[in-house]
Amino acid sequence: MLNVIFTLDYEIHGNGDGCPYELMVEPTSRMMDLFERYGAKLTIMADVAEILKFKEYKELFGRDDYHYDAIAAQLQDAIRRVHDVQLHLHASYFNAQHQNGRWVQDWSEYNFAGLPLARMTELVRVGKAYLENLLQPVSPPYRCVAFRAANWSVNPARNVVRALVHNGILIETSVFKYGRREGIVSFDYSQAPSALARWLVGEDDICRPDPDGRLLEIPIYCERRWLGAFLTANRINRALQTRAHRIATGEQGSGGTKPIAKNGWQKLIGQLGMLTTLHPWKADFNQCTGRQLTGALRRASRELQSRDQLECFVLIGHSKLFTQANVKSLEPFLRFVADHPEDYQFAVFGGAGLRNSAITVGHVRG
Repeated sequence: MLNVIFTLDYEIHGNGDGCPYELMVEPTSRMMDLFERYGAKLTIMADVAEILKFKEYKELFGRDDYHYDAIAAQLQDAIRRVHDVQLHLHASYFNAQHQNGRWVQDWSEYNFAGLPLARMTELVRVGKAYLENLLQPVSPPYRCVAFRAANWSVNPARNVVRALVHNGILIETSVFKYGRREGIVSFDYSQAPSALARWLVGEDDICRPDPDGRLLEIPIYCERRWLGAFLTANRINRALQTRAHRIATGEQGSGGTKPIAKNGWQKLIGQLGMLTTLHPWKADFNQCTGRQLTGALRRASRELQSRDQLECFVLIGHSKLFTQANVKSLEPFLRFVADHPEDYQFAVFGGAGLRNSAITVGHVRG
């Protein structure tokens, strides 16, 4: 049996552009309505760092230009409708300043995994407390138990694991097998033990299972695919959005690396290499077609040794990228899962079924 878990990074554009109502509230409302037609549940990974800035702006200027009230009401409504809300953090927002109609972030804190332990522990504490104070009046049993870092930044892991465990976070869900990156955020998850199966993590290496670990990694489902698998209309839209809202950190102590200049031959060799190698393909419900997601779910199901084995097929998406085209591409996948209850069930991180011998996750009830 596979728990199918839809995780939604709930945020505006990474460079601070965009209207929160258009990029967060409106698409998430459509998404919850769509999911409920099929009995599916949504886990909203709320970027509390951004949300607290929107709240601060309202209190400082007396205007709700960033739609804080609508955001808070939507998160409460999600819990009321028995969806889930968990913690996502773009740490660079905690010290952000509002200048000339946009948010100027503190890029020195962009790389979550690079923060000092004390700072990291405090940010997680603030985020968790905000969600519990907001949502427990709606559902007293609610607990913030799961975390995802901005840009999947949980490597190096020692401070991350200690900060999450100290704050009572039980589940981490940033890792995707085969993922590697170098730059303002750097990580290497190629040694993760699985693209599907969860594991208790070692304190020094989030990719190293430790039976005595106190934090459960539930990875985003990922495969290695040829470049052709990435050529979908939705993925092209994502690329265009990323280009239009590019993060420009400058020389602000971000820890980023400058690109190395390449000559024509080097560029050509690099491009040919892209065509001939396999790349990490995440189960991204903004960018993949419903047919692709159904195929991936079938392949994941074949990895299970028996129907009694319980694992999680974690999908990732972003509210800011959820278009009308996503609705059409996602519906066949939702229908497929709903039509095969003997093999799949919709779940959330705070819900039933996510139990481990060392960790018990409480229920979220509406």
